[in-house]
Amino acid sequence: MKTSLGARTRVAFASIAAISLALLLATPASAATGTPTTPTELFNADQACSTDASAPLYVAGRGGLVVEGIPGDSDSSVTELSVQYQIWPLSDPTKIATASNQYALAGNESSANLGGGFLTDGQSYAWQARTVDASGAASAWSAPCYVADDDTAPAAAPTVSSVNYPSGQSNQGGAPIKITLDANGTSDVRGFVYSWVGSLPVAGVASIGEHGIPQFQDPYSDPKYFARADALGGSTTVSLVPPQASGFLVLTVASLDRAFNESPTTRFYIQVKFDGPTVTQLSHPKEFGKPTTFEFTPDPGVEAVSPVVSYTVVHLGQNQTTTTVKASAQGTAKLKITLDGIYGDTLQVSSTSADGWVTQANWWTGGEADTTPTVSSDVYAENGTSGGVGVPGTFTFAPKFKGVASYTYTFSDGTTGTVKAKGQGSAHISWTPSQGGWYDLNVYATTESGIQLAAYDYYFTVN
Repeated sequence: MKTSLGARTRVAFASIAAISLALLLATPASAATGTPTTPTELFNADQACSTDASAPLYVAGRGGLVVEGIPGDSDSSVTELSVQYQIWPLSDPTKIATASNQYALAGNESSANLGGGFLTDGQSYAWQARTVDASGAASAWSAPCYVADDDTAPAAAPTVSSVNYPSGQSNQGGAPIKITLDANGTSDVRGFVYSWVGSLPVAGVASIGEHGIPQFQDPYSDPKYFARADALGGSTTVSLVPPQASGFLVLTVASLDRAFNESPTTRFYIQVKFDGPTVTQLSHPKEFGKPTTFEFTPDPGVEAVSPVVSYTVVHLGQNQTTTTVKASAQGTAKLKITLDGIYGDTLQVSSTSADGWVTQANWWTGGEADTTPTVSSDVYAENGTSGGVGVPGTFTFAPKFKGVASYTYTFSDGTTGTVKAKGQGSAHISWTPSQGGWYDLNVYATTESGIQLAAYDYYFTVN
């Protein structure tokens, strides 16, 4: 069992600061006129104590038992208090172990570790607490709290099965997966923990509230990860929707006993038929970067189980964007997307059904795109040796797409500039070398909508 360490630490630091201030301002013990009061808000292992001997709280006591209570005094000016705890096995009440917290703060939880090395697996214990002031006066002991030490995890992994997604065959997706979990003959299993991502969440976590009072979170209140068995050592059936369907799902499951000890895990494998939506490109604009209309159609098997209500579209272009579009009453949807990937565009589209099922993603790609400009010269041929020092040459830039507004160029000698496109989108510049040798000309186009396209490197040598 684990607690929220960050929250607990903050309370501890706050308590230390408060204690220091309280000690400076405290009335001398001799002046106190009140009497210590029995601690309240008794907790063990961050859970409220059980005062019913027939229904003890089960804890894993390998490292002892952390107990806590809130001390007080009838005189509100008294802050210099301590809390004493004692524990004994029900089988032998004369065998008592004790612990204390000498720096307790009135009105706040004060903890101590009882029974470190004292608790025995399988034994039941009672513990109680009392408040003691600086003069040594003590309150009455609290009513006993009862715990049972359980350090042994369930030996057998649970059995896992599904009536609508049986393992070992290809299943139609769309419906929540009905999973039956069974303790597999282990008599002290209280429930189960499961996950689609392999690692299992921790059961029995507590946050820390006002005055340091633990706020225990019952794991079985979260059906996304935990389920309580119908009886001790029994079974249960849950309906689960994975975060997103894939062709191969793996559910990891462990049994939990009453102390939240975890059994070995079972992995249940589910194969799901491809159930992604159909993606259809409806328009094909000739100009680069203009909106393109797509239509999304649900997988018939998914739609038959539960109506598709929306589509999630991930566009991989110049940037990655995610868009959710609502489906029509027929389960289809249309979306305009600006295809701006200078090396090509890809869409990943999945659908979500009314019952929460998220399908596998269908991929659409427009293929690799070449958005570099075409570069040519009347004198300086690409990858060739020509011209000479002082010999001017004309360089022509031409587009592979409509809608080019300008070209930006840089020669390796430092000459740079931007020239507007004209006519069919082409442009011309004149350049004269000042020395011979190898040169590189880097050119890229910018569209009318401001998209910078891929650059082209044009290599040549001057005589």
